[in-house]
Formats: sequence, C-alpha cells, structure tokens
Amino acid sequence: MTSLLTLEARLAAAPLEDMLRLALEALGDELRIACSFGVEDMVVVHAAARAGRELGVTPRVFLLDTGRLHQETFDLLDRVRSRYDVSVDVYAPHAELVQELVRRSGPNAFYRSVEDRRECCAVRKIEPLGRALAGAKAWVTGLRREQSPTRADTPRVERDERGLLKLSPLAAWNDDEVWSYARAHDVPTHALHARGFASIGCAPCTRAIAPGEPVRAGRWWWEDPEHKECGLHPRRARSR
Repeated sequence: MTSLLTLEARLAAAPLEDMLRLALEALGDELRIACSFGVEDMVVVHAAARAGRELGVTPRVFLLDTGRLHQETFDLLDRVRSRYDVSVDVYAPHAELVQELVRRSGPNAFYRSVEDRRECCAVRKIEPLGRALAGAKAWVTGLRREQSPTRADTPRVERDERGLLKLSPLAAWNDDEVWSYARAHDVPTHALHARGFASIGCAPCTRAIAPGEPVRAGRWWWEDPEHKECGLHPRRARSR
C-alpha cells in the first residue's frame, strides 16, 4: 500500500476527481468525507461517488447532526442516500452533554459571546467529529480559501491536529467554479441556497446574505469575521 508520505505528495498535485480516486484507492474505509450538505460538500460527495463506482469502493460520508439543523438539510440527506452509492453516517452530540450545556447556559447562550458560542460548537460539533474520525487515516472537507479570511490560507493537503491527512480539494476554487461543476454534473443542492443562504449550518446561526456579502457573512453574523469558525478547522492546523 502506498505510504502516507508518498500519497500526500501525489494528492497535493491531483485535481478534484483524481485526488478522491487516489485517496479512496489507497485508504478505502479509512477515508471519511465531511458533509454539511452545502454546495461545496455536495460537489465533493458527487466526485467521490463517481470515483467509488470506478473502484468498487463505497465512500464513507458523515454528517454532524447538531440537533439544530434545518429540515432542508435532512431532506437533501435523503436525496443523497437515494441517488449515490455512499455510506452516510450521522453523528449526534451526547444527550447528557447537551442537557448540561442548556441547564447551565440556556438554549441560546451562543448569541451572548464568542466563548459561549464556541462552547456550544464544542458540544454539538467538535466532540461528535472525534467519533466520526475514529479509525480514519484521512478526511475530506469542502473548505475554500475564498469563503472567509479565516480560510484564506487553506492548503489542499495538510496534517490536522490529530495527525490525520486532511484533504480540501476545492481550496483554490472560486464560487463560479463550484456552481459550474454542480450544474454541469446535475449535483443535487440544498434548497436554502436558492433562498440566499450561501453557507449551510445550524438554523439559529445561519441566515441568507445580501448580494455582494462574503460567502460566510450569514454564519454567526453578530460576530467579527475573524471569529467565524466553530473549531472543526482550527487555524493552527493549517499554519505551514
């Protein structure tokens, strides 16, 4: 089997579909694909499903179900399961951790401060991510540099804080390239995109954006742009 170091170098030079094919061929079940069902993630899932069919491998996709997602996210999840030969694993936060968080801080504490919001994200997203990546050697994201200042230095291939390979094949793509691919390949997309939602997240923390606003302006819109990350993609892991 290709060593991870050799694989890392090959992946860094490969375009989207080649990258996913190489990763699936080398890692199989040890590769996980993060999906919040925004258009970027759907492009990745579509390309991974195509590569998986060629290789006879079923890609493993996961959703972090925070307990506060839009109904339209679950509607698209059903469409993905019907259309693609992928395994979609859903990871929810531990009920006792959510109960303690709400008991201590209330259901809407995330509006009060960045610290409170990050605590909510830690319970509802970061802890489940650890379970989603258990047994993995690599994972794939839909991160793009154009999305926000906090993502401007996103590499296509890196090592995350766990030591896993982290692949962001769309890192250098712009918005037009993402949507052109989605339309050309008839990729199913989230219903909220048509209503002005450029980024898909939890219902209380996501809104539509106005024309000309940055892609992630609708995420945690009450915070400064440099704070608009939940902790799934720490900047420290990308600094190289």
